[in-house]
Amino acid sequence: MCSGRGAPLIPLSPPIIHIWFNWGGQLTCRSSAKPGWGGGAPSPSLPHQHLEGPRGGDLGGTGGGRTGAAPVPSGCTGTGAPTGQPTMPTPLMALLVALLSLCPPCRCPPAPTQPHAIRLEGDLTLGGLFPVHARGPAGVPCGPVKKEKGIHRLEAMLYALDRVNGDPRVLPNLTLGARILDTCSRDTYALEQALSFVRSLLPPEGGEGSCPDGSAPRRPPPERLVGVIGASASSVSIMVANVLRLFAIPQISYASTAPELSDPGRYEFFSRVVPPDSYQAQAMVAVVRALGWSYVSTLASEGNYGESGVEAFVQSSREAGGLYWVILGCTGLYWVLLGGALGEALGALGGALGYTGRHRTILGSTGRMSSAWNREVLRPGQGGWSPSTLVHTGPYWFILVCTGAGGLCIAQSIKIPREPKPGEFAKVIGRLMETSTARGVVLFANEDDIRRVLEAATLANLSGHFSWVGSDSWGAKMAPVQGLEEAAHGAITILPKRASVPGFDEYFTSRSLENNRRNLWFHEFWEDDFNCRLPHGTAPHGDAAGAPGAPVRKCTGRERIGRDSPYEQEGKVQFVIDAVLAMAHGLHSLLGEACPGGGLCAHMDPPDGRRLLTHIRRVAFNGSAGTPVSFNENGDAPGRYDIFQFQGGNGTGAYRAVGQWVQGLHLQEDAMAWGSNSSSPPPSVCSLPCGPGERKKPVKGVPCCWHCELCGGYQYRADLLTCLPCAPHLRPTPNRTACRPTPVLRLRWGDPCAAVPLALATLGLMATAFVLATFVRHHETPIVKASGRELSYVLLAGIALVYAITFLMVAEPGVGVCALRRLFLGMGMSLTYAALLTKTNRIYRIFEQGKRSVTPPRFISPTSQLVITFTLSGLQLVAAATWLLVRPPHALIDYEMGRTPDPEAARGVLRCDMAEGATLACLAYALLLMLTCTVYAVKARGVPETFNEAKPIGFAMYTTCVVWLAFGPIFFGAAQSAERVHVQTATLTVSMSLSASVPLGLLYAPKVYVILLHPERNQPKRRGADPPP
Repeated sequence: MCSGRGAPLIPLSPPIIHIWFNWGGQLTCRSSAKPGWGGGAPSPSLPHQHLEGPRGGDLGGTGGGRTGAAPVPSGCTGTGAPTGQPTMPTPLMALLVALLSLCPPCRCPPAPTQPHAIRLEGDLTLGGLFPVHARGPAGVPCGPVKKEKGIHRLEAMLYALDRVNGDPRVLPNLTLGARILDTCSRDTYALEQALSFVRSLLPPEGGEGSCPDGSAPRRPPPERLVGVIGASASSVSIMVANVLRLFAIPQISYASTAPELSDPGRYEFFSRVVPPDSYQAQAMVAVVRALGWSYVSTLASEGNYGESGVEAFVQSSREAGGLYWVILGCTGLYWVLLGGALGEALGALGGALGYTGRHRTILGSTGRMSSAWNREVLRPGQGGWSPSTLVHTGPYWFILVCTGAGGLCIAQSIKIPREPKPGEFAKVIGRLMETSTARGVVLFANEDDIRRVLEAATLANLSGHFSWVGSDSWGAKMAPVQGLEEAAHGAITILPKRASVPGFDEYFTSRSLENNRRNLWFHEFWEDDFNCRLPHGTAPHGDAAGAPGAPVRKCTGRERIGRDSPYEQEGKVQFVIDAVLAMAHGLHSLLGEACPGGGLCAHMDPPDGRRLLTHIRRVAFNGSAGTPVSFNENGDAPGRYDIFQFQGGNGTGAYRAVGQWVQGLHLQEDAMAWGSNSSSPPPSVCSLPCGPGERKKPVKGVPCCWHCELCGGYQYRADLLTCLPCAPHLRPTPNRTACRPTPVLRLRWGDPCAAVPLALATLGLMATAFVLATFVRHHETPIVKASGRELSYVLLAGIALVYAITFLMVAEPGVGVCALRRLFLGMGMSLTYAALLTKTNRIYRIFEQGKRSVTPPRFISPTSQLVITFTLSGLQLVAAATWLLVRPPHALIDYEMGRTPDPEAARGVLRCDMAEGATLACLAYALLLMLTCTVYAVKARGVPETFNEAKPIGFAMYTTCVVWLAFGPIFFGAAQSAERVHVQTATLTVSMSLSASVPLGLLYAPKVYVILLHPERNQPKRRGADPPP
């Protein structure tokens, strides 16, 4: 029975874990230690009783090293706290005390069975947490022994303690002891184990208690626990760190890399000799980008390591989109960004630069922002920076750093459950195939999950489809890839830079059952390593004796590691040793400050964990493998990684070093091997690169995925995301990557559109000259006199001028040519139709006047006719001259006129500054005269035969109207092309030549015919003579 004033053993029973506290001290009413614990497993009937009982028992009984067991008096009752322990440091400890006091005295459950623990006596004690065993199946906390990650690392701590205790330069006159516990690769179990580190630090509720005979209980000396080495898994370290920080106990991990542990506010007493995953994530992002991948999936084991690793990778991938530095300087306006509009202003500037992404600013020393930048880039009030964002102030340099957002995208983030169900990994592979173009897969998973993923890929016949990028949990281990070499071929893995510790190899290979009794789990390692069974041994954790496939060969004890079994130093051995050395150097520094006289003093009893942490963070030394060991302000080691690639197939394979990452990636791409048919890594992209002249149209929410759109029309691809129109005088190149000058089209004398009009004009001028020469030679003949010599010459001059204008319309435009076109384009026709109108009007007036009176009408003399003609045509000349003065002419290249749907057919057209409307305006007055003349011709159609010119003039005007009616549809209906202006020029000049040829042929051809071929008809009539037959 329990008796005395001490508090009894009280169970705390949360829903998940059962924790037994030995309240106030380390003694129970009766010792429940069982014989035979020295080499066996815990009692299988008590699976939840995990914590170490009476402190001082090494549970091994005998063995090398400083081990021993404090005697436990039988029948002792009551408990008491050891002297010299710290008082309650935090309110959380008060909560623990309150919970523990809920159990009334003398209602004590049986004391828990003692678990395995290694105890080495020493002046100061280091705790150790190692995954000696794997996680057990449901209902069993521990599974089979883990040789490399468990025993190798544990022996590394023992080896490091031997080195420290044997080195007179470190902690002279002091011995470091240890209490090493097994976490069984389970965070909840590790938490139960770690609570044994702090049991003796809890204050008692009652007094000392007493034994039945009234004597005071005998107690072991107080344990000076100064720090803890471990744990391995990040999830375990997080749980343990939350407990140790309550008691200010420093902790140094040799393998936990979760970025979460870098938070000094939550894990202020946690340090590590391995770099955090934030560095590892940066290195993995650098590897992925070096392989040319932009679209990858992530795969993580559920827990802090996997989930935090993926989170760090995603964050690093966002920050690694690329850096673009824009320095605004030179001369001009002085601007500086102000206040809350900073982000908005930077976003606007990014848009003005055609760039989207994350950004930040640095305002440095003095300088100036150029006015050109302000005008062209910032564009105040035009979708750029708003005027309220920029303030006129002193000179500043303004450096904008834009970080790209589109470098690397995550296709899927898949999490592997802690307890995966059957078929779970086949589902994982199926989900990865949903984004099959994301062939790169980044893994933050434990080695068991990695192996099962590779197995699922092999079963799905996808061995060569995925390319894996594994974190340090994969590293260079053979266990995940053994038998799965085809699926793992080409995998890139990463490991913190490490080197083998030669002294440890000699130490470990010399271990045997005889000289290593201090390691309670060494016999399990021995059986597993040599595939044998020790006499009177028990089945390992998670195995049942006599199970099918269990080894039957008996161990002789004469086996040797490395001779009778393969041996390779585990990768984290170096870091375990460095963690112990870092703790020892920190203690050495603290002792030198707190106890200058050497040895332990009152200032170190108990040790001050907060001061020790300060000294640990200051250490800097070369570690066990010669690599430097140091910590930053968060307790993290610097990031240094080796990059490996697994190269294998046909049942064999090995890891080959292909690079390193030390604040930057150095990759030996020529040393990397991929598929048998490829010398480069497989693509892992969401979308293939766009072709020339195509821009990326991003898929909303997935910046690495896009659709390719061709830059149409007169656009070119300014950058990957933008199509911009070329300037008016430019057109895109055939691949639409730039703009090039648009060719200028000129109407040349030999072009078809020029040759035909010129031929007609030349013939017309020759015919006009011939008629004029004929009239001049026969100036005094009756036919010439009867036709009105003066107006006939004026009419011939107008016709010649109409023909001549064709040469001006074909000539290359210039200031002089354009001026002459304005003057004479309508002048020839105006003169021609003014003369015809005057003639027709004279005939009409004479005929009408003859009906009413014998008095001739006025203004029918030759002089009057000339005055009327020149007056009518002079109006055209005055209007054209006025236009020249008001708007001087010039030549231009019209790119819009030659702009076709196909840019390849586009041409610039060299022309005068007269559009189609201006051309018609030049002819409008002449066409008005033509219509008026036609009206008079119609009125004069009934004149007597004696007025022999009336009918030919009428026919001429009717024909001219038909010509100009046909001109309209042809002129305005010309197709939109570069040659449109040339077609219009040809149409205009041919129409004008035809309109000039009509009066020339109808009015003058008959007269010339008579003059030249029938001169007898061109004789003056004698009075009284009969008319010619």
